[in-house]
Amino acid sequence: MSDDVLVVHGGVPLHGEIRVRGAKNLVSKAMVAALLGEAESRLYDVPAIRDVEVVRGLLELHGVRVTEGEDGELIFDPANVESANVDEINVHAGSSRIPILFCGPLLHRLGHAFIPNLGGCRIGNRPIDFHLAALREFGAVVEKKPEGLYLTAPNGLHGTKFTLPYPSVGATEQVLLTAVLAKGVTELRNAAVEPEIIDLICVLQKMGAVISVHTDRVIRIVGVPRLSGYQHRPLPDRLEVASWACAALATHGDVYIRNARQVDMMTFLNVFRTVGGAFEVDDSPEGGIRFWHPGGELSAVALETDVHPGFMTDWQQPLVVALTQARGLSIIHETVYEQRLGFTEALVKMGATIQLYRECLGSTPCRFGQRNFLHSAVISGPSKLHGAELEIPDLRGGFSHIIAALAAEGTSTLHGVDLINRGYEDFEAKLQALGARFERA
Repeated sequence: MSDDVLVVHGGVPLHGEIRVRGAKNLVSKAMVAALLGEAESRLYDVPAIRDVEVVRGLLELHGVRVTEGEDGELIFDPANVESANVDEINVHAGSSRIPILFCGPLLHRLGHAFIPNLGGCRIGNRPIDFHLAALREFGAVVEKKPEGLYLTAPNGLHGTKFTLPYPSVGATEQVLLTAVLAKGVTELRNAAVEPEIIDLICVLQKMGAVISVHTDRVIRIVGVPRLSGYQHRPLPDRLEVASWACAALATHGDVYIRNARQVDMMTFLNVFRTVGGAFEVDDSPEGGIRFWHPGGELSAVALETDVHPGFMTDWQQPLVVALTQARGLSIIHETVYEQRLGFTEALVKMGATIQLYRECLGSTPCRFGQRNFLHSAVISGPSKLHGAELEIPDLRGGFSHIIAALAAEGTSTLHGVDLINRGYEDFEAKLQALGARFERA
């Protein structure tokens, strides 16, 4: 579609100020949590992104009344939760993976749930086996049909002990959203402990849940008979902050990101400084973080992505664009999603020197080793990038392509750019505020 094309004129450093809202990876889950309450919930600073639209539509299909307050506030009234039409769920869910998290809350509220076949970004195998295994442990019965999954809980849901084979964020959220109203105690081992997980626990605790986080990735949930509503202001989106920070670095720019928070980004900030970027934290009430390229050459680095508190996989893609401008050989070992380096093909087309490897080019072998996945990269720089015709592959890879187009000499044409609206609120207005030169085709 012609209105899904962005033409970017590169070579202009980004300068200016933008603001980020609540984290995409928390807001959508907090919206699902509203299903569990017996009273109204209020969520503040909600970004206007596609994922929020999808979850709002699914909540409304299930009888939740959703209204808008001022400046990004959403109010949820779950008084009349009901079953939704299978076809409507399928149409509205689209390519989102969020519907899987409706399972526990719907089983508690209705005794049954339907989950359509799931989509999401093409960055590797993202099975829902962990989700289904956990739900079965709680007492759910899962029936697979061509159109999706039908779940029931003939004897209700009860607490359980469950160990995740991998600290999956989504599966940890599934357990939390299911265990809070399950009878008895649930102990989850090898849980994800990302800041968004802790923030979801804060939401659930405000609703009346009893959840404790122990050492060594152990979370203990004591089921309660009922939950109330919540009022919550989510943590800022550290993924979006890192994306704009890398854009500032790659374009030799200077960007102040209001609402960015240091505590959630310490691992990223260390790498950003090691590469040669500069940042300054503003701790005032309406503060943020300023990111800029201080001049001189950037330095190559070697890093591995990992679950929190490691270097996030979502930070890797925008950083790789900046690393094409660093002197020397940078080494990236992707350990979270086995196909996440596929976006580098476009960077090579633009003039970058990047070689992908099947081997684990990191300190320890990962679960993708010896499995023929191109999950390590060597980036040789600095490379002069030039404009090109590009197809947006996925959310983070797509934004990274925009960064590359901004940093390149000449003009780039990006197709499928509306996918970026899934996780970046009003990104074109932000580009404009930072002085980028672009237009819709």
